[in-house]
Amino acid sequence: MPRASIPGTPTTPGTLAVPGAPATPDRPALGGSRWNTFPAAGTTLTAREFFTATEPVLQGIIDDNALTSADIAVLDGQIRATLALGTRETSLPLHLGPDSASAARELGAQAETIGRELASWSTEALERLLTNSVPLPAGPLVVRSHCYGHLLTPPAADLLLGRRGGPVSMQLYNEWLHQLVLLRDALLPFTNWQGVPLLITPTGLRHTEPARDAFLTELLVRQIRHTSIVAFARNVVTGSSGPAGYGFEASGGTALPAVLDQPPLTAPRHLLTWRPDPSVGEAATYVAEVQDYYAAPRTLVEDLPPVTTASGSLAARPVTTPVVEGTRTARIEVTSEGTTAHVDLGQALRGHRFAHRESPAAADASGTADAWSTLRAPGLVWTQSGDASVDATAQEDLVVLALLGRLYPENLTLRPADHATARSAGRSAARTPTDGTGPGRLTLLVDPAEAH
Repeated sequence: MPRASIPGTPTTPGTLAVPGAPATPDRPALGGSRWNTFPAAGTTLTAREFFTATEPVLQGIIDDNALTSADIAVLDGQIRATLALGTRETSLPLHLGPDSASAARELGAQAETIGRELASWSTEALERLLTNSVPLPAGPLVVRSHCYGHLLTPPAADLLLGRRGGPVSMQLYNEWLHQLVLLRDALLPFTNWQGVPLLITPTGLRHTEPARDAFLTELLVRQIRHTSIVAFARNVVTGSSGPAGYGFEASGGTALPAVLDQPPLTAPRHLLTWRPDPSVGEAATYVAEVQDYYAAPRTLVEDLPPVTTASGSLAARPVTTPVVEGTRTARIEVTSEGTTAHVDLGQALRGHRFAHRESPAAADASGTADAWSTLRAPGLVWTQSGDASVDATAQEDLVVLALLGRLYPENLTLRPADHATARSAGRSAARTPTDGTGPGRLTLLVDPAEAH
């Protein structure tokens, strides 16, 4: 397929002719093979900034195809079909149902939310560029874009390949559509996706393709691991890989699970939040202190001191350790009346991901453990004799998260306290029975969501 080009206004080669920017001899002008307005190789842009920088390709499609306002609906339908789930033209064939893994549900919801927003940006840009075009001062815009397998709707195929289109329009649209799909996918791991600094190269986001392929393959064929979500997120921010972990630091910020600043009862289990921090300069991966929690020491609930009075209000804060060979650990430090307990943050986040949140009520617990005694117990707290509960009502969210890191994460349920005393004819299917050798059922009681 020949390379695509559209007419422009020639300028002297090697000079910058982007409107509003000074001419410099060491930066190519917009046009030729320069199809975007990215500031430089290796820069970072937010989603909106990246989208704006790709608008010359949209302008090329409009100019080459002599598009009018009557054609906007066709391209609007195309981009929405490409970025949606469940359509013939979808670029993410993720089938979701009530039995889908929680990570797939969260990432699928992200895909739908981000896709709708990007589609609305696209329609607004097309309408604007019809009357307020982006000049291409360096001459013909040349884009050699292979087909990436993104299906077209019949009206879009007719418009881009039939009525007025051809190889030029098709390749320009191929490039623009593929970049938008890469953008949507790069943003999937992040709750605050509009503020994430994405690493951009002269080929846009194509450098993410190997990491994206691995990420989507795992998402589509198995239950994706949290470490795989983190690895992909790190690649789109830094362009590099690192040790497996539950979060990472990069120049200018930190990416850690969203639950660190949301209530554990309602926070996403698998998504990350980008937290800007100008003081962060060294790349590092957050890893758990104990990789195999099966091997961690355990304390039986029955061996904890009996509950006499409810634990008072506890204070908590995260504490990090120095970076060693590209990794670091972190703890939640909980204090009560001058005494301190520490819980590994990695285990706490693991407990948050594993804990059941089913609405069906549980049978009455056979015993209740004190929150402060639980936090100070050695190893992971569990039971082998019936049900037990830990009361964390009236405690701050970080204390609840610390308790999730101290309780053995199998047969563990996180439940609002107003559901705790209700009866149920049967047990939740997510729970497994105990035969006296496996873990019994532990319930962590917290304030209901509306209390926050």
